Amino acid sequence: MFNMSLQRKKIWIDIEQPKSAIMFRSLIRMFEKEKSELLITARNYDSTFQILDSTGVNYKKIGKHGGDRLDNKLSTYIERLKDLFPLVKKFSPNYFITFLSVEGTRIAYGLNIPSIGFNDEPRNEPVCKLIHPLIGNVITPDCIPKKLYVQLHAAPEKIIRYNGLDEIAWLSEYTPNPNILNKFDLEKGKFVLIRSEPTHACYLIDKFKPEETMISEFFSPIYKEFPNHKYLILVRTDRQEQFLSKKLNEYSKEKNVIITQYLPNIVNLCFYGALTLSGGGTIVREASLLNVPSIEFFPGDSAPQELFLMKNGFPLEHIKDKEQLIKRSIEILSKEPSSNRFRINLFKEKIKQFENPVEICFNFVKDKLV
Repeated sequence: MFNMSLQRKKIWIDIEQPKSAIMFRSLIRMFEKEKSELLITARNYDSTFQILDSTGVNYKKIGKHGGDRLDNKLSTYIERLKDLFPLVKKFSPNYFITFLSVEGTRIAYGLNIPSIGFNDEPRNEPVCKLIHPLIGNVITPDCIPKKLYVQLHAAPEKIIRYNGLDEIAWLSEYTPNPNILNKFDLEKGKFVLIRSEPTHACYLIDKFKPEETMISEFFSPIYKEFPNHKYLILVRTDRQEQFLSKKLNEYSKEKNVIITQYLPNIVNLCFYGALTLSGGGTIVREASLLNVPSIEFFPGDSAPQELFLMKNGFPLEHIKDKEQLIKRSIEILSKEPSSNRFRINLFKEKIKQFENPVEICFNFVKDKLV
């Protein structure tokens, strides 16, 4: 018999970046199936709106990312609080769910709304310090030391642990769609997906100028070795796009080089590609979970999630040195994909051994509201 226990319960979900736009799709469907009333708000950052639009999610656009300057981060935070507050107060939610929304967590705390969030990024210290003291519970992967959250003001009893990674939330229900190959005129195993660094993130603004990316330094040698491959370069901001287009000007007229801020169905592109390179963690974690050779060139230490994947035999490497990155990429691209590389059951069976954080969140909220 259909369980109506969450019928008419009001759930507010705030989506502040592309990862949570992808991650929360299945969570939204779970609450819709239970006939809950949903308020979904989203911040203008990177491809967040485009991802939500592509999946038909009904949401309200509230606020934007503050960019690379601290004063702008603060002013956009204040403006977003002002815009969210009347909307949330009128909706009067029974529960608030977020990834790392500082504004949403502050409002939920101020209005005494029970809250829960996901956090797989304790490197984002400023945001963690603002969220952890105020949020009701925080869901974190087992592979990230609990002490990192406690050091950033999370009460130990608030922390919910699980065996897995956030990316499993959407990959566990993913089935590859080869139609993406026709859309971009791609050949299976003959293209490279490249993602720039999140230079606007709090933990990188002192390491890079906001428009910079290491892609400008390693792309040319790889391209010259494999000029017949296609290259999909995914940047995060207008300034990165302009910077990279200028640096790679000699390739801008090549039909096999695309520089863009948005690509639809990135997981499909990961799955069918020959190699994924990224200055951030999400895409290389996705790709390696799909059994795709992946290299992260993030300038800091390897995150616990990456170490977890390496330990469990997923094809992920972290290479910060430009020359080593070029050499290893050429080595990978020189080899034909293995015979089982595109076997769907192979990655699905490996993922099944881990827990899905979205299911943990849904069941936790449901238990609290029933």
